[in-house]
Amino acid sequence: MFHKAVDLKLGDGTVVEVTFQNGKVISFDMSSLFSKYPQLKELENRQLFLSGALQSPYGIVWNDMIDIETETIYEEGKLVRSERPAAYMIIGEEVRAARARKGLSQKELSAVTGIDQADISRIERGIANPSVETLYRIAKALDSELKIHIA
Repeated sequence: MFHKAVDLKLGDGTVVEVTFQNGKVISFDMSSLFSKYPQLKELENRQLFLSGALQSPYGIVWNDMIDIETETIYEEGKLVRSERPAAYMIIGEEVRAARARKGLSQKELSAVTGIDQADISRIERGIANPSVETLYRIAKALDSELKIHIA
């Protein structure tokens, strides 16, 4: 499974801090890779280091020669904190409440929607970012309206 990066902060030295879609904020010191990938040593140049940007949810790029997959940061970095966006928590609570009103277990909702029970659990706990299609399937199975309010 690949974890999607949603934000990048470039810190002191060669430390990057990446926020992932699941709310985890991971810190990683790029210097830990210098011996394995000597070209990364160029990141000691502060101007070059500060030019780094998320190329996509899956990679950070500094130039044509220097990049890193965000999955490496997720797997090898240090967890700084977990942030759950408030919207995820609100959506999760609404799904849980609607499911409870309907008298369904997560397993039963899974069977009706075709959405894995573990994914329903993640949505209800506010640690998933469900797609609109997923929310539609849940709402339809629960005979509920799908209302999204963005403030």
